[in-house]
Amino acid sequence: MNSKAIYFNRLITLPTIAALAALIFSAVLSTPANASSRIKDIVQFQGVRDNLLVGYGLVVGLNNTGDTIATGHFTKQSLQAMLNRLGVKPTDAGLDSKNVAAVMVTASLPGFSRQGSRIDVTVSALGDSKSLLGGTLLVTPLLGADGEVYAVSQGQLAVGGFAATGDAETVVKGVPTSGRIANGAIVERELGFDLASLTSVKMTLRNPDFTTARRVAQAVNAFLGTSAAVSMDPSTVEVQVPESYARNVVNLLTDIEQLRIEPDQLARVVIDEQSGTIVMGENVRISTVAIAQGSLTIRITEAPQVSQPGPFAEVGTTTTVNRTDIQIDDGSDKRLTVLQDGVSLQELVNGLNTLGIGPRDMITILQAVKSAGALQAEIEVM
Repeated sequence: MNSKAIYFNRLITLPTIAALAALIFSAVLSTPANASSRIKDIVQFQGVRDNLLVGYGLVVGLNNTGDTIATGHFTKQSLQAMLNRLGVKPTDAGLDSKNVAAVMVTASLPGFSRQGSRIDVTVSALGDSKSLLGGTLLVTPLLGADGEVYAVSQGQLAVGGFAATGDAETVVKGVPTSGRIANGAIVERELGFDLASLTSVKMTLRNPDFTTARRVAQAVNAFLGTSAAVSMDPSTVEVQVPESYARNVVNLLTDIEQLRIEPDQLARVVIDEQSGTIVMGENVRISTVAIAQGSLTIRITEAPQVSQPGPFAEVGTTTTVNRTDIQIDDGSDKRLTVLQDGVSLQELVNGLNTLGIGPRDMITILQAVKSAGALQAEIEVM
């Protein structure tokens, strides 16, 4: 009876365990590594890019916060030229409005934008306007780097800041001389780029690196099963379009950008001396070095006190007595810290924190360690 029960239990348990193990194993294989990144997040594809546009225009309808036209600068000339095109011949005496401001209009034209689509624009005051709140941008052509008009902008401005002025005080929030127009420009000219006819595609790494470029090429070749991808330099990987993707480059890029690799990076310490910010890479290493940091601080506090005779004293005068408190900190509580060879980033930070120093002093220490040849990383000062 017992042997039959055991045999029956094995028949049920062993397949169940095998299925469970297979499920766990497949889940582990399908789960990407924490350090891996999609290729689409670390590269840019050839031709898939934005194009910058700029234009000069006029904003009208301001509440007496526009440019000073009476001084005769470019806003007055622009207003006269605009009115002349509309058949109005203004006199110099009539151009004294404070409701007009000259502005620069900027926009970013995405790749493959089609004629008639809309893009956002940013409007910024060019003259001495105090605020663009409530203004309307008149028709403004937006030019590309080649001088051609690619879009035309017009619309009501959305300004996030404001300014309130009184006789004795002024309150300003945000930047009232800059605003945006959502979908404020219409694309009039398309960029001529035939993606489907490409026979090869180049990918540019956002952070150039030899190892990362090679890993990208290897991942693409493993996916395609051919040697179509070649790393040309630290920032460029070229992929020959296979016959199976001929005239269908979009599908090729879609499949490639979903592949995952582990990017490599240089050991680098980035320092911003103005704000005291320090950013260290994961691969920063320190050779054996001893670090000590101390500073002399003298604090002098003056606290004058009043001395006066008792309530019924026959002699004595009320006077001020100086009281001086001097405190000296010579850093005697600091200790010499030894960092062993090959310490990691966490060990480096812990070792510097034991000295009780702040970011400013830490910047000086890192630069001194680099000068001593013990910091195996590149220091980049912003």
